[in-house]
Amino acid sequence: MILKTYARLFVTDLDRALPLYEKLAGRAADLRFGFEAAELAAVGDLLLIAGPPAATDRYRDTVGPLIVADLDALLALLAEAGATVTHGPEESATGRFLYARHPDGALVEYVEWSTEVREQVLGTG
Repeated sequence: MILKTYARLFVTDLDRALPLYEKLAGRAADLRFGFEAAELAAVGDLLLIAGPPAATDRYRDTVGPLIVADLDALLALLAEAGATVTHGPEESATGRFLYARHPDGALVEYVEWSTEVREQVLGTG
């Protein structure tokens, strides 16, 4: 069900930070986009997040994003496991997403990429 995972990395200036992480990953960013008042870039297994604290602080305690093949199937699995959806599902620049609180207390972001983004990053439709 999980296709890819990212570790969140909060930076103050995406334009200044991104070149180093692209060199470390040995490739250019797969994705770069805005979300609310933040800027994000996915490079390798890192998701760089830049923006004012008011726009980014609420994401510091979340896990993910975990990229999944099917958000609707995930919803059924989460309900069966006793997880609570705290936000979403909603549309975004890359597809659909939601946040869920697991029974163990973890708050996890799940994303189902659009076909275009999935092809761009994973090479599969």
